[in-house]
Amino acid sequence: MSDMEKDIEEFDEDEANYITLTDDDGNDISFEILDTIEYKDRLFAVMLPFDDESDEVVILEILPGEDPEFDDFVSVEDEELLNEVFEEFKNKYEGEFDFA
Repeated sequence: MSDMEKDIEEFDEDEANYITLTDDDGNDISFEILDTIEYKDRLFAVMLPFDDESDEVVILEILPGEDPEFDDFVSVEDEELLNEVFEEFKNKYEGEFDFA
């Protein structure tokens, strides 16, 4: 997935954070946002796809969108950076998730 734009979907604070993104091919993909991680002055979303039966997370960078009410979720091509962000996430949630 490359550039994605947040779909209009608001939830109460008591509910989990869900988002539907549209990929470059026009496909809607729904995610649960597990957390946002600030790393090296950048913001990343660690998300779990609803329709994917594997437990692999998706990490996208969050950038301000053209519309101030929406952020852009952008693929991260740098594999080393992705691993560093995932390590930050694992350290933050050690004992809460099974990272085996």
